[in-house]
Amino acid sequence: VSPQIWQSALSTLNPNPTDSCPLYLNYATVAALPSRVSRHNSPSAAQFITRLVRNCLPGGVNRCIVMVCERSEVFASACALARAFPLFTHRSSASRRTEKKTVTVEFFLVGQNNGPIEVATLKCLASATEGVRLAARIVDTPCNEMNTDSFLEEIKKVGKDLGITPTIIRDEELKERGFGGIYGVGKAALHPPALAVLSHTPDGATQTIAWVGKGIVYDTGGLSIKGKTTMPGMKRDCGGAAAILGAFKATVKQGFKDNLHAVFCLAENAVGPRATRPDDIHVLYSGKTVEINNTDAEGRLILADGVAYACKDLGADIILDMATLTGAQGIATGKYHAAVLTNNEEWEKACVKAGRNCGDLVHPLVYCPELHFSEFTSAVADMKNSVADRDNTPSSCAGLFIASHIGFDWPGVWVHVDIAAPVHAGERATGYGVALLLSLFGGASEDPLLNLVSPLGCNGDSPPEEMERDSKRRRLV
Repeated sequence: VSPQIWQSALSTLNPNPTDSCPLYLNYATVAALPSRVSRHNSPSAAQFITRLVRNCLPGGVNRCIVMVCERSEVFASACALARAFPLFTHRSSASRRTEKKTVTVEFFLVGQNNGPIEVATLKCLASATEGVRLAARIVDTPCNEMNTDSFLEEIKKVGKDLGITPTIIRDEELKERGFGGIYGVGKAALHPPALAVLSHTPDGATQTIAWVGKGIVYDTGGLSIKGKTTMPGMKRDCGGAAAILGAFKATVKQGFKDNLHAVFCLAENAVGPRATRPDDIHVLYSGKTVEINNTDAEGRLILADGVAYACKDLGADIILDMATLTGAQGIATGKYHAAVLTNNEEWEKACVKAGRNCGDLVHPLVYCPELHFSEFTSAVADMKNSVADRDNTPSSCAGLFIASHIGFDWPGVWVHVDIAAPVHAGERATGYGVALLLSLFGGASEDPLLNLVSPLGCNGDSPPEEMERDSKRRRLV
């Protein structure tokens, strides 16, 4: 491609919001990202990067991507690129392929601080993108392969890689130890439910953080069974646990200075003779009783056990739970923004900033338990598990159910992230949540890049006018 052809291609680009131009018989493509983004989007335009690469990348075994961006957008751009190359496939043509496809990504930095990227930064990007693709692979894998046994094997693999032995509580032991939520949801399945914990406890840690993930490997809805059009795709209901596994692996590999526990609540919400019935009452790990009025509101039951365990047994100061919790999330905050609900306003702001910095977008829900928790009132138990009025912010209410099992007066920080919609784009998983967790907790990392994308880092505290200027700058993939 000559300089003249290159300049001619650039002059034809008119992004609205994106545009591309094939070069030299489609052997190459130049593509433009939006010339500006709104304040609720990421300056990196991460969603558009993934879309452009999927649609425009020329074929072949060895392919190359040159990403032109600022240093503050390298992390988000790398994670966005990783989403375009999912690992899971069962196409017969893939098994017959002898040559392995290779994609090389090169970053060309512009703007301020545009020197060469350090080797340590490249290692961080490799860890983050591996985490994104691991989470997406788990979510894409159907339940006949990714059952609770298989998910535990994935956890053990990560533990072995990091030198950590997981704590696992399974099947009847869950019942004996009082985990009525996890046991009640998963007891009807062929593969029994489990609570698994990976713990990173470095010397000199000053606080304890727990990430709690919803790992429903398949959700039929239980006896409140889903319809034939709403059940397909429920292999994705383990997206929260998958994201936490990918993020935990990357976070620990890059050096994390505080205690970090990854708590996986694993179950298959199946139909069978042992399935929980509406009207059953379960005693959860918090000691509170729950009358079941909807077996399809199962995620909050297993997460309630998970956060109670994080509080009582792990002594966590900060508890974040991540889940594909409610279909209403996609209505409340859309397909691209996860919903965040928290008892702490500063952490709410931090989540939004972290989302913009990393490309995993987030938007707040209403936190008002004194007005909304009455939706769970029961005449015979401490609470029901599903709301009385589905028109009264059901995504917020679902999160409040989880929080009630550590208590609304708990002095620590509780953050709930509902990722039901952004966990997938079409029929493919996105690996959503890995980048968000790495960015949100980047301030406790030893890695300079994670510190940069942390909401407490220099990029997160950019003046509004600088962010506005950056958002208008044209970028090329």
